[in-house]
Amino acid sequence: MEDHCGSTSTSTSTALPSLHLATNFGDKALSSQTLARIRALILNPSTPDSTLSSIFQILTRSLELTRNSVVLHRTLKLLSDLSSHRAQFSRLVFDSVRANSLLSSASSTRLAAQALDVVLSIAERDPASVPAVDDLGDGFFASLCFGPSLSVRLWLLRNAERFRLRPYLSITLFLGFTKDPYPCVRKAALDGLVRLSRTNAIEDEDMIRGCYYRAVELLRDMEDTVRSAAVRAVCAWGLVLVASNPETKIQFSDEVFVKLCSMARDMSVEVRVEAFNALRKIEVVSEDILLQTLSKRVLGIVKEKKSLGQCCGEQFEILASSVAGALLHGLEDEFFEVRKSACHSLSTLIVLSTDFALEALNLLMDILNDDTVIVRLQALETVHRMATCDCLKLQEKHMHMFLGPLVDKDFSIRCATRKILKLVKLSVFKLFNLTVDALLDNVARYPEDEFDAFSALFHFGRNHGKFVVCIVEDISQQIEPTHEGKLDFDNVRVAALLVLAISAPLSGENASKIPPTIFSYAVTLLGRISNALTDVMSQSDLLDHLSQCSRSTGLPVVEVKEGEQRFPLGKGNIQDNSNDDIIDFAAAPLQQKIDGTSETQFPDIGEPRKLKTSLLDHKLEAQDAVIKTMNAIIARVKDIWPLVQSGDVYEVLRMLRSCREELATFHPNSIAPAGVLAFTLQYLQTIKLLSKVWGHFLDSKFLAYRMGTLDLLFGKLDKRLRELRGTFIGLSKEGELHVLELVLVTCILRLLKVEICCKHATLRKLSSTISQMESLLKRGVQPSNFVIEVGKFSTEIQTSASGDSCDPYLFKRLLEIFCLKEFLVCGRLKYVKAELDVPNNDSENPVHYVSGLPVGITCQITLCNILVETRLWLKMTMDDGSTQFLFLDLSLSKDCNGYRRFSFVAPFYRTPKAICFTIRLCVGMECPLEDAHFVKRCGGPKHELVYLCKEREVFLSMICKG
Repeated sequence: MEDHCGSTSTSTSTALPSLHLATNFGDKALSSQTLARIRALILNPSTPDSTLSSIFQILTRSLELTRNSVVLHRTLKLLSDLSSHRAQFSRLVFDSVRANSLLSSASSTRLAAQALDVVLSIAERDPASVPAVDDLGDGFFASLCFGPSLSVRLWLLRNAERFRLRPYLSITLFLGFTKDPYPCVRKAALDGLVRLSRTNAIEDEDMIRGCYYRAVELLRDMEDTVRSAAVRAVCAWGLVLVASNPETKIQFSDEVFVKLCSMARDMSVEVRVEAFNALRKIEVVSEDILLQTLSKRVLGIVKEKKSLGQCCGEQFEILASSVAGALLHGLEDEFFEVRKSACHSLSTLIVLSTDFALEALNLLMDILNDDTVIVRLQALETVHRMATCDCLKLQEKHMHMFLGPLVDKDFSIRCATRKILKLVKLSVFKLFNLTVDALLDNVARYPEDEFDAFSALFHFGRNHGKFVVCIVEDISQQIEPTHEGKLDFDNVRVAALLVLAISAPLSGENASKIPPTIFSYAVTLLGRISNALTDVMSQSDLLDHLSQCSRSTGLPVVEVKEGEQRFPLGKGNIQDNSNDDIIDFAAAPLQQKIDGTSETQFPDIGEPRKLKTSLLDHKLEAQDAVIKTMNAIIARVKDIWPLVQSGDVYEVLRMLRSCREELATFHPNSIAPAGVLAFTLQYLQTIKLLSKVWGHFLDSKFLAYRMGTLDLLFGKLDKRLRELRGTFIGLSKEGELHVLELVLVTCILRLLKVEICCKHATLRKLSSTISQMESLLKRGVQPSNFVIEVGKFSTEIQTSASGDSCDPYLFKRLLEIFCLKEFLVCGRLKYVKAELDVPNNDSENPVHYVSGLPVGITCQITLCNILVETRLWLKMTMDDGSTQFLFLDLSLSKDCNGYRRFSFVAPFYRTPKAICFTIRLCVGMECPLEDAHFVKRCGGPKHELVYLCKEREVFLSMICKG
């Protein structure tokens, strides 16, 4: 039993003064209080070695003199802590415990096992101690196993590998304890057999058969956990048995497969899942047995080939019924865990037989309509496996169910379906047309899927080049400009058809029937298309491909002089030279308008013209594509809220991490708008903190583990919300209302916290937030149901929270209404930030000062997107937490394209009487939305600060007298 002690701040000289002399204790047993104080000293990293040596002597003497089992247990635990936290004492503890009578006495198996655990743990860290452990002998381990303590027996079986036992002794003990009266021991013994099978230490075929058939016997055990372990053991030793004799490989493999199929209809969900998990590990199975698993009726082919062994009559019927429809039952099981496991088994079994794969495909089409997302996703992964192995033979009867997931509400389902379409190859033109229409419908319904849908169309078209050529006339009619000569480039269908058309030349088919103008049109969407084809070619390669295909018009080609650089359209790293026009493909008969509209004017196709377009326009087009990606990410974040409410915090964090990784692909210095990129990242971090806070208010049955301290999480969440409100200019009215709604729900969560000590400040913030929302609503913004309900009950909330007792039911009812809503960000969003530098200052070049006199610190500050009326402060913080604020007057600096750069000397008045010290500088901006009462009396900012840069550490050193 571990001891839990409180603070260890007491100094080592006063915490346990008698520890400096071990002889002070004599033969007196250690008390519980003394042992607790000893543990505090061991865990304290500042405890000197002399004190630890005394502690070691005391604990060693306690082992020899004490007979109290509780004290001995705690003494061994302290010795273990001493060896793990202080490496220099490991060998001493090892020798002391190794020589103690606990390891040679059978009077207390629990203490002997604990002492053995201490010795083994040290030996695992110190290989030089291993021979001493081997000297204990296998007999000592066996004697402890047959002791009366159930917990010791379990611990020994689960840690048998640590004792370096001879393989045949291990197998004998494991086989013996599979007949133990306790189910947990039988399970531990079977798990031990599974681990032993992986070592390949047993080569005798009779021993292998013994392990296998003992596991088969336990498939009929009364306990679910034992049967589940038996399934794993049958699979493990069955595979060893199959590999041990190549001549009987197929026969034994079929037998193991049949035994596992017999557990597919077990009463326990856990056993059924284990059975299907084990089936997918079988590498060789007769085709007729595989087909039988998909049919509940005993097939004639099984009777003819006698694949179930040389048996007849009743035994044959029993074996046949075990196999019949095993996988079919799994796919129809009422529990989604079983259905998922059965689908996963199919993904590995389909490669064993083409006929089996065809039959399995019919069943998988039904699974694509399953109620559970995880099952549908596994079914799609199985179909993808079939496509990878070139055994996916789609027929017309499959297409409706197969293409249905393209309009599924779940993003991962749609993505998995498109992943399959990149590999699929169809032989019927009608099926090709159905697939193209489904992909076009997909990208029309879900604009956030554009990049992945374009990629799927490109791969699909490249795999079906002859079919693309057949429909090129229809494609041309749909993408040609109107009679007014205009083409709407925001039409996602037009862009998708262009992607499909330009894929044909890469299929190896004769693509001369494709009009070159199609490739010219694709040039105007180069940035948009290239982002979808990063797995196929780079943007420059795509540019070359379109250039080559468009030159067949016979129009003169623009020559590029030596040393002259041609900028690819939509290139992410181009510089903004808005006054310079570039000449690109001579075959591209279009001119992008510079007035910012989404339409392009097309001249007469027969008249050769140079393609002139502004670099600024192409940069804006690329930025629009990036902004769409950011909005798609924000839309995906909205979909995670049901997971937050259900307490699935790990899945929420995984999805948010995936979104952050997607953001990481946009370099801060790339063409991506800095404001939109920074806002999206801040928003993701805010939702992550809100999800963790929300988890603290869920019932324990919904959440097994709450992440972080609630007060700390609230503080971080408030900081992130202030940054969202204060450091971004140009946020839409819907975006402003959404951020205010996040502030509102944070206030409700704070009020729901019973022990809240700042409810009056929270109520003020709540009232202020509601007022700001009302001003937005007057401007035509539509409120959510949550905002409406909070407005209705605002008076009741104030009354309830202001009293001595709050009404938690009211707050919980409001929180049940809250959910994240979708909003859009735009490219006009500006990010407010600052850079602070103190030149020529580091630990070797400090600023010199005289104690008690002010010292000047030269600062260079760069401000971005700061309005002149903004109130900025320089915060100067010492190590002791004392703070000094300096007001920064922006009227003394000039704005240059959104940037302000200036230098000034900041006086620091509180120079201490110290040889040297450091202070931390940071630029903060007042957020007028919340008061900061703690600084009003100090002459500093009157409102809460939002910090615009990282803290800069400044080193100072006192001037020494000569």
